[in-house]
Amino acid sequence: MLERWMGDGWLMNNMPDALWAQVLLGVAVLLALSVVTGWIASRVLARLAQRTLDAMGRKDWSRALSRRRVFRSVSYAVPLLVIMANIGLLPIADPYLGFVGRFFLSAGIVFLFMALNGLLAAWQDVYDASTRAQTRSIKGYLELGKIVLWAVCLILVISILVNRSPLLMLSGLGALSAVLLLVFKDTLLSLVASTQMTSNDMLRIGDWIEMPQAGADGFVIDIALHTVKVQNWDKTVTTIPTYKLFSESYRNWRYMFESGGRRIKRTLRIDAGTVRFLTEEEIAGLSRYALLKDYLDGKQRELEETNRSLGELAGLQGNRRRLTNIGTFRAYALAYLKRQRELHQDMLMIVRMMEPDAQGIPIEVYCFADKTAWVEYERIQGDIFDHLLAILPELSLRLYQSPSGADFARLWDAGHAADASGSTPMAASPDIAFPEGAAVR
Repeated sequence: MLERWMGDGWLMNNMPDALWAQVLLGVAVLLALSVVTGWIASRVLARLAQRTLDAMGRKDWSRALSRRRVFRSVSYAVPLLVIMANIGLLPIADPYLGFVGRFFLSAGIVFLFMALNGLLAAWQDVYDASTRAQTRSIKGYLELGKIVLWAVCLILVISILVNRSPLLMLSGLGALSAVLLLVFKDTLLSLVASTQMTSNDMLRIGDWIEMPQAGADGFVIDIALHTVKVQNWDKTVTTIPTYKLFSESYRNWRYMFESGGRRIKRTLRIDAGTVRFLTEEEIAGLSRYALLKDYLDGKQRELEETNRSLGELAGLQGNRRRLTNIGTFRAYALAYLKRQRELHQDMLMIVRMMEPDAQGIPIEVYCFADKTAWVEYERIQGDIFDHLLAILPELSLRLYQSPSGADFARLWDAGHAADASGSTPMAASPDIAFPEGAAVR
């Protein structure tokens, strides 16, 4: 220490007799030492470390360490430790001298642990900028490391201030283990959840997840030890405890994006009153459509062979097999889907009829778009159903639509007009035009 080196020097031989002068001189020497060592640590050692990292091609580490103030924390810790080592320059009583020395030692240790904490934060920054961060998140582990560091720092500081061994503090903590388990219950659960999710690749930053019970529907923007942040489509952020993502179910859309195909599953409800057999003239007219020509030609040959095998029974229309407009529409819709270049032709593609109900006959279109982005996906889906809706009248089909107040108002006006003109009441008129989907009981 400095006081030993100066023990036989000129300064010690010419110390003033007054106690206050000796204290003032000791403080001045300690301040000079702290300024010099602080300058060396902040200017010389910090710049040397930065240039070494730059020469090694690790400029990202150099910037991250500077941003997280690692060098600054070290430059604060070094002068404090130097003062603690040379606190004997102050001519004060040993009990007070020991406490002051322990105080400066504790402060130096706190700044050293702040530097270690900044080092972990810099590691997180460098890792986030790499490609591996897109598939693996280490933020939970680093946060656990920070908790351990601050726990060790707290034990050391308390042990130094009370001048007791850290082992005594640890033995006391062992007796409080049950209490600690309760206090750190969420931390332990989150640690296990983070480990399992990372090892099983269950969740990544950038994944689109749906968790209705937590009100989350959007992209994961942050995965920490205790919480996972999800930015919803309305730009709000939902914070979910990490362990809930391991213990409860949620939907992850990442595999849909990786497959390159996004499902289109939508139902058209056909008015059951418009379903009927096609006439020969209608079949001939529909054969002009390129998408239906092959289907109608093949179907006609199949039906003719079947009807020919019936013999004389084929003379009755009820015995003959005939084409229907709804079956022809399903064939047309499937042929139309197979012609679309923006649909995945190697994935499942089907147009099926589902069980009729009170809202008509459901025709479900099931296929996969080759664009997974939301805007492009909606455009592809909209183009498909625009065409299918527009082709329905060509097949004498109509969508089911529940009558609205405006429909009943038009019926009421038509009835009053008929009464005023003395024509047949609308309820008995065979030519009354009811609104789409309206049924006469």
